[in-house]
Amino acid sequence: MPAPHLFVDISAHGFGHLAQAAPVINALVERLPTLRLTIRSGLPVAKLHERLRCGFSHLAACSDFGYVMLDAMRVDLEATAQAYRRQHADWEQLVDREARLFANLQPTLLLSDVAYLPLAGAARAGIPSVALCSLNWAELFAHFFATADWAPPIHQQMLAAYNGAEFFLRLTPGMAMADLSRRRCIGVVAALGVDRRQTLRRQLACRADERLVLIAFGGIDTQLPIADWPQTTGIRWLVPQGWRLRQANTTDFEPLGLPMIDLLCSVDAVIAKPGYGTFVEAACNATPLLYVRRQEWPEQDCLIDWLHAHATCAEIGAAELRAGRLQAALADLWQRPLSRPPLPTGTDEAAACLMPWLAAAASPVGGQPSAT
Repeated sequence: MPAPHLFVDISAHGFGHLAQAAPVINALVERLPTLRLTIRSGLPVAKLHERLRCGFSHLAACSDFGYVMLDAMRVDLEATAQAYRRQHADWEQLVDREARLFANLQPTLLLSDVAYLPLAGAARAGIPSVALCSLNWAELFAHFFATADWAPPIHQQMLAAYNGAEFFLRLTPGMAMADLSRRRCIGVVAALGVDRRQTLRRQLACRADERLVLIAFGGIDTQLPIADWPQTTGIRWLVPQGWRLRQANTTDFEPLGLPMIDLLCSVDAVIAKPGYGTFVEAACNATPLLYVRRQEWPEQDCLIDWLHAHATCAEIGAAELRAGRLQAALADLWQRPLSRPPLPTGTDEAAACLMPWLAAAASPVGGQPSAT
């Protein structure tokens, strides 16, 4: 009897979509060890292996682009509009191509976080599909482009693709998604890290009074001018290796050899932009967080409201961040009591929603899940 086959499409628009999908995939594999996985994503395969505790077949491709970014904080709206118009000019051909792929692979179920093209292709091929995310591209598209005369047909195709899925698992915290007719609201999805604080501090030969602060902008290239920052005492900045900094108070975090979730769990604070993965992982792992708002990003309001209710956090201004005027904000953050971390209950909720299709395929009789 063939094993159930889950096809997962993970957006490469930053690392947050992987942070959402990976805990659910891991929970499914725990329930169904024979589950066969195909992962399609433009993310580096090493990032996939870091988050996924199972084997998988990898298709190195992107089925969405999300938004064209100038950097982690700013959207290039003109380039994004052109990209959407190009994609939807060939929409029917793209959906046909997806449908042929799925007809050939014959997955038991398709899970998308959160491209809509594979959902449309799965529907055309007769493959059940589910979407999972804290946002959807149709809602963001309407926010940015609703008044453009060329936008309504594109928006309708996006909505039709999302509404053609069996359901859309809307994570907490998440956008409203009022236009999605099959929305199901579930709890927080987040990985829990292992506290390796003492090992990390020994590895870095930290002084007893030295604090470790991770700067993490979620996989979209953004470099801060740390070389121009005022000298800080008692703070070591953990920064991306690609920044090529060689300063006494900075350390590249990739060569440390720790999974990102363990690193986040082991530092004294994180500096980040609003993004689902970093926000909920900081909250669930009780790591204090300073954030700077993104320029015109509609998802951030619900994330920020949730973060203030569930985490030890504070906002800093963009000018303060670029100038490195952070010591006072960090000192204030470290004086506050740690918030009680929320439980990532959405992981098991999502897995339970997906199991009927996969368990039916794994049973001797097989068949389709009953409607609920």
